[in-house]
Amino acid sequence: MARQEQMPKNVNRPLAMGAAKGSIVVKAPVAAVYERWLAFEDYPKFITVIKRVRKLDANHFVASLSFNGKPYETTLEMMLCVPERRFAWRTLADDHAPDHLAAGVVSFASLSDQSTCVTLKLASSFGGAVSSRIDRYLSNFKRLMEEQIRESEDV
Repeated sequence: MARQEQMPKNVNRPLAMGAAKGSIVVKAPVAAVYERWLAFEDYPKFITVIKRVRKLDANHFVASLSFNGKPYETTLEMMLCVPERRFAWRTLADDHAPDHLAAGVVSFASLSDQSTCVTLKLASSFGGAVSSRIDRYLSNFKRLMEEQIRESEDV
């Protein structure tokens, strides 16, 4: 098993934060889209840096990540949960990732009975192209959600 590493410490410089926003339309009702986004154990299926999520309590989770080929763990905290409208989270500084900060919010807007606009905003000190990661995560989520809808219709 890979050794968990601490995030590198930014000793004498401020954290460099990248931020981006992206949206995608998913062909599914807002209630189903929102519920699927809250299925934290499915995050590795669409957020590619997350390899595993473990629930600690109602508002806290530990995410096992792989970034730039290195494994990390971080604690995530749900900060806001408005059913079928908005969900926000942040990472907590801890021994696993003392210098990594990330926060995000995802909003859901019903466009029709069978169509939802999902908007993801993410700020992260992990580096890399945050905007391309957001686009990839949203595309993966759309594919996963629409496959689930098609499968349920075929039954």
